[in-house]
Amino acid sequence: MPLKKIFIIGEIGINHNGSLKKAKELILLAKRVGFDAVKFQKRTPEITTPKSKANLERETPWGKITYLEYKKKIEFGKKEFDEINKFCKKINIYWFASPWDVESNNFINKYKLKFNKVASPMLTNIELLKSIAKQKRFTFISTGMSKMKDVEKAVKIFRKYNCKFELMHCVSAYPSLDKDLNLKMIQTYKKKFKVNVGYSGHEKSVSPSLMAVCMGATSVERHITLDRTMWGTDHAASLEENGMKNLVDLIRKFEKAHGDGIKKFLPIEKIKLKENKYW
Repeated sequence: MPLKKIFIIGEIGINHNGSLKKAKELILLAKRVGFDAVKFQKRTPEITTPKSKANLERETPWGKITYLEYKKKIEFGKKEFDEINKFCKKINIYWFASPWDVESNNFINKYKLKFNKVASPMLTNIELLKSIAKQKRFTFISTGMSKMKDVEKAVKIFRKYNCKFELMHCVSAYPSLDKDLNLKMIQTYKKKFKVNVGYSGHEKSVSPSLMAVCMGATSVERHITLDRTMWGTDHAASLEENGMKNLVDLIRKFEKAHGDGIKKFLPIEKIKLKENKYW
């Protein structure tokens, strides 16, 4: 069977650092190098910021402020997402977001997007999973930071509400080490749950993502950035432009080379055989 096109997602997340200008630059970059979609994150900081961290102070580009204030600084609201929605439609690229609370999920749902996403840290947030599943938008479910029983519960919820989904194998270390990637989980999930399985990677290089595709991943999500040295938590585990291009080129080359598994005797082979045949 011929290989279906791998769906490549650029995880912008919070790598825009609160700047709509940077977000648009990243969207344009993703479109230019051939990504299929970009993804953001959406939070209600007052809900999603752990109380133990809320008042801790940290150095930021805005000076020394509390963790909660920092979260508010980098959070996009209606004005920014309206512009992102308009911009992505204009240049013809999918966008979606991973909501971190029910309020954020309801906010994102107003845009009537094609896809939704469960972020790894939210996999055990049952209330949120039900809220997402009830909306019945095709959902990518990342499975980092969890045990198999947690994945089983999530799958059960999405099947209960008849919401189509794709699991994504993920190791939530930033960046992830090769020895921890356990890419065979892609095949384990496929066999156990009988669903398509993607790969959400946080390693520094491109090659593990291609390996994941070779092992059957039907989608690939990678954090993207304008500059890996920028201030912020996710930039170091993100791909810059050259890495993004390399990722797309390698995956598309694999799709061409994959074939359908049916033995063929190509015309060029017939010519070469004739040249070599002496019997």
